[in-house]
Parts: sequence; structure tokens; C-alpha cells
Amino acid sequence: MEVPLLLNDFLRRAGKLYPNKTAIVDGDQRFTYGEYQARCNQLAHALLKLGIGKGDRVCILSPNSHYFMESYYGVTQIGAVLVPLNYRLVASDHEYIINHSGVKAVLVDYEYTKVVDEIRPSLKSVQHWIVADPAPNPATPAGWTDWDQLVENMPTTSTPHIDQDENETTSINYTSGTTARPKGVMLTHRNVYINAYNFIAHLRVRHEDIELWTLPMFHANGWGGPFAVTAMGGTHVVLRAVVGSEIYRLIEEEKVTFACMAPAVLSTILNYADKEKHTITTRPRFTVAGAPPPAAFIERLEKDLGWEFMQIYGLTETAPILTVSTPDYQNVDGQNMSRRARAGVEAIGVDIQILDEEGKPVPMDDTTIGEVCARSNVVLKGYWEQPEETARAIFGGYFHSGDLGVWDEFGNVSIVDRKKDVIISGGENISSPEVEDALYKHPAILEVAVIGVPSEKWGETPKALVVLRQGMSATEQEILEFSRQHLAHFRCPTSVDFVDSLPRTVTGKLQKFVMREPYWKGVDRRVN
Repeated sequence: MEVPLLLNDFLRRAGKLYPNKTAIVDGDQRFTYGEYQARCNQLAHALLKLGIGKGDRVCILSPNSHYFMESYYGVTQIGAVLVPLNYRLVASDHEYIINHSGVKAVLVDYEYTKVVDEIRPSLKSVQHWIVADPAPNPATPAGWTDWDQLVENMPTTSTPHIDQDENETTSINYTSGTTARPKGVMLTHRNVYINAYNFIAHLRVRHEDIELWTLPMFHANGWGGPFAVTAMGGTHVVLRAVVGSEIYRLIEEEKVTFACMAPAVLSTILNYADKEKHTITTRPRFTVAGAPPPAAFIERLEKDLGWEFMQIYGLTETAPILTVSTPDYQNVDGQNMSRRARAGVEAIGVDIQILDEEGKPVPMDDTTIGEVCARSNVVLKGYWEQPEETARAIFGGYFHSGDLGVWDEFGNVSIVDRKKDVIISGGENISSPEVEDALYKHPAILEVAVIGVPSEKWGETPKALVVLRQGMSATEQEILEFSRQHLAHFRCPTSVDFVDSLPRTVTGKLQKFVMREPYWKGVDRRVN
């Protein structure tokens, strides 16, 4: 018998087996699995009534919330495709993504309706504007439909069955590349389903787990957490914003056992000043990805707090889990913290190869650098309406990550550099050409190059190297403020150096590896 792997199986199981178990905690609101499933069904019915059907795109722009959790199953139930948006982007970014993916309905958090209204006239494909606001009797903005009012009279049972194939696209997740415009990663039910199985197996997810959502739900579909934790009947505890005191309060009060995060969030947790005010009775497992954390972070988490650290590596294009750092039988007692920060070994069903420029495996000597490549059922279907980009990423039977790494004799991978010029800061991709394009609007800038430089908190942050026009002047603060007027703040440079010229090849291409060298001197990994 062959039954398609469809992600709605996860909520169907949890709703059937654990209808009275707490599924979601979101502020003062609590939802059982029975209630969660009912709300997802109501959203699906409401979307059908609006004319949304199989293959239509529905985007969601929201911080973490129970509404976001409902979108994963309500949208997919009717065969529509979810497009999660990064709420940290500026309006022009959303405009491009919504238009490029042909979104038919937008689901938007109450704090972000003004952002969408700013670009509304240019969103030609959008027919329905739905706002999520948990406040009692919310003041719904003009031109918007309140989410709760939309669904309240809808049936709580499943929508009529439709045929779906496991290789159909379930989400389009936009990720920044080396170009100014992001690419839409098409993930299938099969991609997401198998990643969820690996999430459960390698991160040891169980029925009793209580996950704190320190990770943005939009980020690579929350790394698969909405599916894996739901499948096992665990509890989701929503965190709307990363605030140290709130993280500790929720760990204490909700007895959190598990969380996923970028190194920047781990830094916030470690550097929270009032740890002693909280009585933590659980030993949470913290899974970190987005950039390898400093070994000192791992030691502080485990020795000072007594909590557990795990590292994974992957990309949005791989749903995302490719490798996992534990167990490592070459570091049985776990005391080699530098080794703990490695990407680790391939996940189940993943074939990792470190390949040279000719597509041949490099020696497993932990020294020879090659590109991290993967072959697996978690690899994307392709980039939405960009077949040429798909062909650049998937060839020779492997997905080519653009990350450079080494591997040891046991196949344990360490990421050491980046093939492309993407900067990863706090787990978020930043396209350096896009930042440069914004800075070039400054009248005093003749030339500019943006590179990633080490940051203990964020892994790396953008630095602008600026050549000024002759006879003109500008200060570092002026350029930093200028960037914040033109870019999402997480994309802005955190520092500026003024230089006489920028190193280039004979053909005029910027040599960013030369620019990075002084800032990374003495740092083993070029991805901090």
C-alpha cells in the first residue's frame, strides 16, 4: 500500500488522540488539540468560501502566534500553498514577494496592516485582506476582515476531501541569496513530512515535550516544529518577541522542555541578568542553528545553567535539517565544546558530500575545504518561477548549498566559510548586494562593499567599507542612520570603515575575501 505523505496527517492524529491535551499556549489564551483542530478546520472552510482553492497562494505576515500555527494546517487542508513572510522586512520586500508568488489572500497580524496598506495599490493579485487581532472587540481597520469573525460561524469539521499528492508544493518560503531579490523555495508535502520525522528522531521530540517558540515561525516553517511537535502531541508555547525575562518566565511557569533558536537568542538567554529570580525545574534541550555558536556559549549553557545544547545545520532549501551534532562518538563525554559547535553528521536519509570544484569528494581530513552538498528527500522541489536558479543549485545529483566546509574521517562536518556573499546575522540571511544598493543612494558614497564581520551576539553583522566622493564627507553615524531609513533594521550595517579604494580583480569584480581577511584574522571559522 502506498499512502501519500501529507502534513495534515500530523494534526489529524493529535486531534484524534489528544483532543483535551493543551496544544497551544499564547499569552492568556490556551487551546486544546481539539480546539486547535477545530479552528484550523474553520479557517479552511472560510478560505474555501472566499474562493481560495487548490494551488492558490495565501501569505501570512505575523510574529509568532496561534494564528500562525493555524495557517499551517488551515491553508494546506484545502490544497492551497502557504507563503510565510518575514515580518522584519520592509514594505518593498513584501511587495515583491506577494506579487512574485501571486498571493490571492493575505493573513496579517494587527501590528502589520499599515505596512501592507502602504503597498496595497500595487498588490494586483490579492483579493482578500484578513487581519488577526486577539483583542476582545478589536477595531478592524478599513478594508480588512477580522480573522475571528471570518471563521466563527464556519463548521468545525474537516473540509471536503480533495486529492493531494505528496510531491505537490505546500509552502513557498522566500530566502535571501546573493542577488537583491529573494528566491521562493518550493517545499513539498514529502519534503516537510520527512523533515518532521528527522526532527522527531534526532531532536528526541516526545509526547511530554513543551516547546517554547524562541524561533520565528516564518523561518523555514519553524524548522519543522509545527509539524513534528504536533505529530507527537506536544505543547507549543508562543513567544511573540525575544525578551530575556519573558523567556525565563515561560520556561519556569510552563515547564518548557525544548526550544529552537539562532545563536543571538541563545546569547540573550545566557546574558539575562536576573536568572536567579527564576526557579527552573526542567532541563530544556536547546537546538541551535543559523550559525555555529561560540564554544563558550555551549559551555555556559550546560555548566552554568545545566541545560542541554544541540546543533543542527541546514537551509530553507532542505526543509531544513541536513546534519545534527549529537550523538558524536568521538566526543562521548561532550566536553570538547569546539567539536560540539560543528554542524555534525548527516541526518537519516541525507547523503552529505563535501565536493571540490570538479564535483569530486574532498579528502576526509578535516582540512581540505569543499562545498557542502546534499542528496535527500528533504531537498526543495525548485525555486518558484526561477528554473535557472534551480538549475544552478541542483546539478550532478546533489543540491549545492553554497556553504564551504570540511569533514573528518567519520563524516562529521564543520562549516568554515561561505561560497556566496550572503551574511547570516542572528540566523537571518542578509544579501550584501541589496545593502550596497541602498547605501549607493547616499550622495557622498562613491563605492561601497558590505561584508560580514564577527559578532559574539549575532554570529556576524554587516560592515560597510566606503569610498567617499572627492570633496564630500560623511560620518559613520550618518551612514548608519541613512541605512536604517532604507532597509529593514536587521539588514543594516552595524559599523562603517572609510577606505581609499576597494580591492578588485582585473575584470573589475570586488574581492570580498580580501576585504574580510583583516576582520576574521585569528578566527577559525569564517562563518562565526
